[in-house]
Amino acid sequence: MNDDQLLRYSRHILLDELGIEGQERLLAGHALVIGAGGLGAAALPYLASAGVGTITIVDDDDVDLTNLQRQILHTTANVGRPKVESAREGMLRINPDIDIRMVPMRVGDAELDGLVAQADVVLDCCDNFATRHAVNRACLRHRKPLVSGAALRFDGQVTVFDLRNPDAPCYACLFPPSEPAPEAACATMGVFAPLVGMIGTVQAAEALKLLTDVGETLAGRLLMVDAMSMEWTTMRLVRTPGCEVCGGDH
Repeated sequence: MNDDQLLRYSRHILLDELGIEGQERLLAGHALVIGAGGLGAAALPYLASAGVGTITIVDDDDVDLTNLQRQILHTTANVGRPKVESAREGMLRINPDIDIRMVPMRVGDAELDGLVAQADVVLDCCDNFATRHAVNRACLRHRKPLVSGAALRFDGQVTVFDLRNPDAPCYACLFPPSEPAPEAACATMGVFAPLVGMIGTVQAAEALKLLTDVGETLAGRLLMVDAMSMEWTTMRLVRTPGCEVCGGDH
């Protein structure tokens, strides 16, 4: 690290658990973020400010006026622009020394295979089950840790599927792809503005811990919040025998 980086990241370096070595791991790390909406717009600024050296953002959507109630990385001036461009612009204002790559498209298995292979950690910040399952399959194939978050109305959840561990559950253990996906979208059901920030920032924290190998992650635990009562609860997750995705060997 140069002198400017030592100063910029000094509050991380002061943490004994992180120090210079941990910050160097962040600078060398590559995070893949699927979705630059509510969750992504909260997670991405912290990945940038923390100094994750390479961040790839995947999103095929444009900024809409209805997004601005909660997607704090985007601004009124960016309405109509691709979210990946708006997000990259905001992140570079925070930290101009990192590499931010944009993928302005909806990705499927083929595209995800290459993107996940290059990443050290993957953050699922998307808003539909088809993409979530595709991300899970790609992370399983490449044994990459997956930080999964969701938020709707006043309810949020976040967990880590550390697929480097052959005994770890995967996303399909929790939500089997053969079961009908619930019709749930904030466009029709609404979402409490700060909730996406609460979940997205936890996703960023878990990603930073995974990149630096610091602390205990949410692997094997589903953290849920009811923002109406502000109650947090935790549920243990285990690998499902006969899971249709990870039922065989990882």
